[in-house]
Amino acid sequence: MHEKETVSLNDLGKALFTINRHAKTAPDPKHLYHIKKESISRLLKEKRAEKIGLHFSNNPRFSNQHSTLLVKVDKYFFHIPPTKDDFKELEHLGELDQSYRNPSTKMSLSQAKKIVYRHIDWQPVKKTQNRSNRKKYRSSYFTPSSLGKIDWPPGKTKRKTR
Repeated sequence: MHEKETVSLNDLGKALFTINRHAKTAPDPKHLYHIKKESISRLLKEKRAEKIGLHFSNNPRFSNQHSTLLVKVDKYFFHIPPTKDDFKELEHLGELDQSYRNPSTKMSLSQAKKIVYRHIDWQPVKKTQNRSNRKKYRSSYFTPSSLGKIDWPPGKTKRKTR
């Protein structure tokens, strides 16, 4: 292992806590949840995190009760999607237990992302500088406006006056 060694477990716990807190209120939380899950999975492989058990989710999907995996990273607890093996190997703890509370933490989201990115060796996709290379996105529902156009309605030539 190379650069990951420099990321302390305490810093990772704080960073994951911050990312998780922001993801809960973000308009598009997919990326935040992805990097959280990726980092926790790596910590489990590195044996730096511990699986505690399964909980029923507070937010059932489509009215179906489902379970989440409770994981401990340093002093912090997180839920991630469980694997099939988790159901075979771990105890089901039932309803979400409010006694698993995380310590209050102050860290900026940008700092938290930097820490997690370093841990999972994640590189942002470089955006191209030249805009002319990219195709303009056009929705199939897009109808160009006819406001300010002289030749309305489209397709008809100018009317001949008699």
